[in-house]
Amino acid sequence: MEYEHSHNNDIKLGNAFKIGITINVIFIIVESLAGIFSNSMALIADAGHNLMDVLALVFSWIAVRLSQRKPTLKFTYGFRRSTILIALLNTILLLIAVSFIIYETVERLHKPMEINADSVMIVAAIGIGVNGFTAWLFMKGKKNDLNIRSAFVHFLADALVSVGVLVAGIIMTFTGIQWIDSLVSFAIIAVILYSSYNLLIDSVNLALDAVPENIKIELVRDYLTNLPEVTGVHDLHIWSLGTTDAALTVHLTTSVQTNVNFITRIQHQLHEQFNIEHSTIQVEYGGTVL
Repeated sequence: MEYEHSHNNDIKLGNAFKIGITINVIFIIVESLAGIFSNSMALIADAGHNLMDVLALVFSWIAVRLSQRKPTLKFTYGFRRSTILIALLNTILLLIAVSFIIYETVERLHKPMEINADSVMIVAAIGIGVNGFTAWLFMKGKKNDLNIRSAFVHFLADALVSVGVLVAGIIMTFTGIQWIDSLVSFAIIAVILYSSYNLLIDSVNLALDAVPENIKIELVRDYLTNLPEVTGVHDLHIWSLGTTDAALTVHLTTSVQTNVNFITRIQHQLHEQFNIEHSTIQVEYGGTVL
């Protein structure tokens, strides 16, 4: 049994991707140039981080579009699992960004330069607005889709990093301590690692067909076990078809003969209570499969 997502939600999500990608590409160009001319490693590192996030956003949009394609004779489930692969790719991109920032920051510590703190503060303030607005675009969809949550987490982290860069600019202005810029770069590294850890774990779990995080299999089993007609529950499996859709298969043993209405009622409740869109239920009565 399948339930269709709202077309209007798809349009709103598509617009969120377009707006988010556009404003962040513009900001990356501005931040990169500002970092080069002001000799700020924090700005350059943050621009590299933002670039990885924009690439992740592009890949997430591609995954969402692929997941909406209809199934074919070869790909009978459609292309929804591509969203899981994209989530893994996004995490890898974050780790690449970490490597780049570590290398550049260490190099800058060996070759310190005079930093224009005013430029750092101005660009960081713009970054707070751009990244905060982008995170807001994906706030509503983050609960139901790992890729959307990935985008939300990335840009919320970016907004917090921009706050750190702004604070560093203020400290450099009033104290003249230049190594604060490198300290902020290492803080960016910590933020990236923290934000990417859970996404990596979730992505790997989905790729290995683990039970989705938003579904408690114990509660599902309890619901099925407590049905008046059911005397046994076995071969219960729940897995993700993508980053939004969950599937279930189960064998139920009953004390009475049932009909299609019994199965339809269970499928409806699985969707309403546990957000399981696709369920296949096999019923056994008196040792006979119905």
